[in-house]
Amino acid sequence: MTSPAVEAFWRSFVEATGIDGPYSAWSFGNDPAMADELGLLVRDGPKRATTSLLSWYEDDDPDPAEPMPVVGALSVVLDGRGDPICVIRTVKVEVRPFGEVDETFAWVEGEGDRSLGHWRDAHIRFFASEGRPVEEETLVVLDTFEQVWPNRDERPPGLAGL
Repeated sequence: MTSPAVEAFWRSFVEATGIDGPYSAWSFGNDPAMADELGLLVRDGPKRATTSLLSWYEDDDPDPAEPMPVVGALSVVLDGRGDPICVIRTVKVEVRPFGEVDETFAWVEGEGDRSLGHWRDAHIRFFASEGRPVEEETLVVLDTFEQVWPNRDERPPGLAGL
């Protein structure tokens, strides 16, 4: 279930772009500060990709597994308070061993100094904080996306100062 703020944001997106369809709403990371930081890197650039563990989509725990990203999927990116900040569309999904992620993908993910070293260190720490340490062979999902709304010159009402 989405919040009224997310639904209103989505309606504004549809009205502005003419694009409609199913969407999900979520935030990056595992805490409000990370959600704010990474969400703003998406909205204002340069973050155009994200990495998750394949096992997140395959778990057989009592809660249903999260659906795997698919090309064309639309998402409303939320900040750390659950407020919408932009809409993205997945343009490429790959599964690779953690040890085979390259400098190009690290650059597109757009975090820190955008180096492969930073990418590796940050993801090793993040996955460990989730109780899922990674090894070189651990399969990761590389989700590349484009920001489709708003662009920097078209902030919807209430977001102009963000």
